[in-house]
Amino acid sequence: MPRHVAGIDLGGTKIQGVVLDHSAELLGRAVAGTPAEGGPLAVAERVAAVAVAAARSAGATAEEIAAVGIGSAGQVDVAAGVVVQAANLPGFDRPVPLAELVAGALGLDPGAVALDNDVNVATLAEHRLGAGRGFDDLLAVFVGTGVGGAVVLDGQLRRGPRGVAGEIGHIVVVDGGDPCPCGRRGCTEAYAGRAPMEWAVQAALAGGRPTELVAIQRRLGRSRLTTEVLVEGLAAGDALAGELVDRAARALGAAIASAANLLDVQAVLIGGGLADALGDAFARRVEAAAAPHLLADEPPLQVRQTELGDLAGAVGAALLVHEASSLSEALDPASSALPPKPRVPGAPAHPGLSLRDP
Repeated sequence: MPRHVAGIDLGGTKIQGVVLDHSAELLGRAVAGTPAEGGPLAVAERVAAVAVAAARSAGATAEEIAAVGIGSAGQVDVAAGVVVQAANLPGFDRPVPLAELVAGALGLDPGAVALDNDVNVATLAEHRLGAGRGFDDLLAVFVGTGVGGAVVLDGQLRRGPRGVAGEIGHIVVVDGGDPCPCGRRGCTEAYAGRAPMEWAVQAALAGGRPTELVAIQRRLGRSRLTTEVLVEGLAAGDALAGELVDRAARALGAAIASAANLLDVQAVLIGGGLADALGDAFARRVEAAAAPHLLADEPPLQVRQTELGDLAGAVGAALLVHEASSLSEALDPASSALPPKPRVPGAPAHPGLSLRDP
């Protein structure tokens, strides 16, 4: 019987699932909303249901799911399979043994479920199969409601003893600067995260500054400053929208240059909802903002957009299983045979994912 791996990207509003075969070919996918009620058990049951739906879209049964990888929002204890805290998941304000709960819902051994942070798994996917393919040392930066990051060094995802390696969103770029959602001041996220951008719009309105962003938000029927609202504001030539994006690029550039000087990475990948919507032009702005702060410019730091988009988290979660030796017995003998990584740091290949439409 073919044995498949399911990967789950668990977010505050939706749960994205994929099924990969032993060579990391994407065979099926499914998506559902994250339950707003019912607490951790309801979330775990929905995760299991998405995994089964993804398997069925691949022409497989639930029994053919050998193992599951999960990338979850929030702080994660990887070894214990526990989400320590996730503010945007119902009932996750205290530690939740998510791996155990999902294993129970699917009838799997708890050891057949791997768990990590969502940014870490998205970075793993980009490194193995996306824009980071071929680089041994890289920094990934995901810009959305907040700013998340992860680091790959010597080809390995680094978590650190406290699990916060790569948290570029909380590098301080302005001492005593604007408030950050983390409770500190002057962090990268305080200038590049979409939530602080919304605070900036509210402050501008309170100060009597005109902007089209509120009218655009109302026209689109949005309750807050979404990426779509900001992008439309830029297209309309709204001055405040332009300033918000400029200051985000400057903050990201300063933080990325500091991280590059410290770690001497070969590449920086920029993704996430806001960065994806703004496209390559935003990546180039960040690159230009970083350049004056780099200690060395040869060979040049490669700044690239991520390639896997919305599927990166779920695919990376599945790759957790492929890369965990403790799960290898659940898979076919060839299950770890991922596509080989070319080792040409200056010009890596970008084959992307092979997708068979479900």
